[in-house]
Amino acid sequence: MKVAKAVSMWRVWAMVFVMASLPLALVWHLAKLQVVPAQDKGYEFLQSEGEARTQRSEVLNAYRGVITDRNGELLAVSTPVTSIYANPQRLNPEQHNALAKALGESPKKLSARIAKYTNKQFMYLARHLPPQEAETILRHRFAGVFSETEYQRFYPAGEVAAHVVGFTNINDHGQEGIELAFDQYLAGSPGAKQVVKDLKGNIVREDGLLKAPVSGQDITLSLDLRLQYLAYRELASAVKKQGAKSGSVVVMDVKTGEVLAMANQPAYNPNDRSSIKPAQLRNRALTDVFEPGSTVKPLTMMAALESGKYHLNDTINTSPGYVMVGRKALLDPKDYGVMSLTKIITKSSQVGITKIALSLEPVQIRDMFYRMGLGQSSGTGFPGESIGVLPNRNRWHPIEVATLAFGYGLNVNTVQLAQAYAAIADGGEFKSASLLKVDKSGVAKHSAVNATIAQEVLNMMKTVPQPGGTATRAQIDAYPVAGKTGTAHKVSSDGYADDRHTALFAGVAPADNPRLVAIVVINEPSDGHYFGGEAAAPVFAKIVEESLKVLRVTPELPALQTAQVVGF
Repeated sequence: MKVAKAVSMWRVWAMVFVMASLPLALVWHLAKLQVVPAQDKGYEFLQSEGEARTQRSEVLNAYRGVITDRNGELLAVSTPVTSIYANPQRLNPEQHNALAKALGESPKKLSARIAKYTNKQFMYLARHLPPQEAETILRHRFAGVFSETEYQRFYPAGEVAAHVVGFTNINDHGQEGIELAFDQYLAGSPGAKQVVKDLKGNIVREDGLLKAPVSGQDITLSLDLRLQYLAYRELASAVKKQGAKSGSVVVMDVKTGEVLAMANQPAYNPNDRSSIKPAQLRNRALTDVFEPGSTVKPLTMMAALESGKYHLNDTINTSPGYVMVGRKALLDPKDYGVMSLTKIITKSSQVGITKIALSLEPVQIRDMFYRMGLGQSSGTGFPGESIGVLPNRNRWHPIEVATLAFGYGLNVNTVQLAQAYAAIADGGEFKSASLLKVDKSGVAKHSAVNATIAQEVLNMMKTVPQPGGTATRAQIDAYPVAGKTGTAHKVSSDGYADDRHTALFAGVAPADNPRLVAIVVINEPSDGHYFGGEAAAPVFAKIVEESLKVLRVTPELPALQTAQVVGF
């Protein structure tokens, strides 16, 4: 009996020891997991695993830079909006109908959308909602439904400046115009914050900023919104009244090359793009090219004066009112007889300019056109700009030389023509066009033609809006004008069409102290008035007169009126 009793006590104490050791072993194991560092699958491992299941990095969208006109008027600005998204795998099917009602969407349509994302963990339910509207949806606390703050672009000037400013897509990336050209500059860079989420994906705590978002840079355009409104209004009215297919206007600062206004028709509203047609998106002043017709005759005249073969007081015999070039007869409206060089520009004589051109080397005319910016980029950096065509031949046929001299056989855009006229107006100083505001003291320019020759041609162009010229409707009472009309036949499948034209007027004002250059292009007017002096010149006069008043340019009294005032 005594031996058996001793064995029993041993077993009891052994069991007590084992039972007492188990908690100690458990404590030791827990200590290794949660306290002892560098332990395989220790507390550092468990902590990282826990954080991986609860901590998330949330993107903080950056504020896109604003676009303003030269005076600080807003042209593009971003406003905060709320986008609602969901994790389709956490959506409660029993809440689909209620969710659809809150979104203002049919349950059937919403269910179909969710079905497409069954294997995904992210889908947008609604984008760019006003914060108060989004809050009414989020208040229901639907399972698996969340929100984020984004930015939506708004364009205060609407369609007035749309072709220059452009627009962004729903993800705030530039798609057209300046928004596209300077997308990276405007966009900035997004930031991030660290948050803790529960199993349902709800944020329960924000753990701090990982990276601060960097706002995009602001851009100041060369446009003057006041002049832009004037150009847009008058062009839209003219295109509608004349039944034209399209039109463009460019107003440029003579001294800096800054584009103060650039308007096109047809236009579009960047704030509502639901019914936009592709043809409406083109900034035709830069993307569309045309044969400039007689608007390049002043450039041909400069080449003639520069050659040394012609001088200001020379004359050309244009009788009998036509000239044969090969088998082609080039006509004037009437027999002007002996004409001065100035009168050739005044009357836009085809015969006179042809005889001059055929007496020159073709390269002299082409080189002048090139120096004045034709056949090369305008320098604006605008997406999709067409540089046009300036032919360069080893051998020129006489008819090619003649047609080049009066604006056929080459293509230009509206801005290129504005650059050329700005150079004439500024004493032969050529400047690249700019859609950004520039410092006047730092304008890059070079002499493209002798200042005396440029002034002589400018004086010739002063006669065009005067009585007897081809553009009397371009004259402005308070400011003298210099310019040139152009009426170019358009190409059809059978050659040049007799019933389709491009009407142009290129002008400078005030002519005695040039401040503005304006180019007006009316594409295919259909009201029977298709000459540049009829269709384009009046538009020029209205835009430039009001623009000079807005810019507070001092009016210049006509010579007769001045004499009367002095006499009184």
